Amino acid sequence: MKKFKFLDTSVLVPVFYGEHEHHEASLDLYSQLSKADAGCGAHTLVEVYSSLTRMPGRHRVSADQALLFVDDIVERLTVVALTLEEHISTLRSFGALGIVGGTIYDAMLAGCALKADAETIFTWNLRHYGQFGPEVTRRLRKPGAGNH
Repeated sequence: MKKFKFLDTSVLVPVFYGEHEHHEASLDLYSQLSKADAGCGAHTLVEVYSSLTRMPGRHRVSADQALLFVDDIVERLTVVALTLEEHISTLRSFGALGIVGGTIYDAMLAGCALKADAETIFTWNLRHYGQFGPEVTRRLRKPGAGNH
């Protein structure tokens, strides 16, 4: 059985944005995964939609196109959501570590990865995730050769 992998928003946005500097590595990882061995957080679906529909100029996609991309994620990956109790517990845990501001959104996604018992959390945003304690940091990887 393959070990479960968790993909952060920073990995999924480049999958659908061909000119992104991380497109190739992110797409390579994404194309090798399925619901059986990989997932993302429920909030990631909203973040992907938001990111793709607010790209600058010609890179911006329509709401309809962004929703097709979100549908693709839902078909390919297991979507992990926290219950209300898990939201509060996760918020308290990461708040106790001093996580503030927008970084808390990544912390909540880390909470989803922990809930899913992900062996690996793939992200391009190691700086944020590196603040979330050893239970998270030991799982962190950037997509790329040898990290699948």
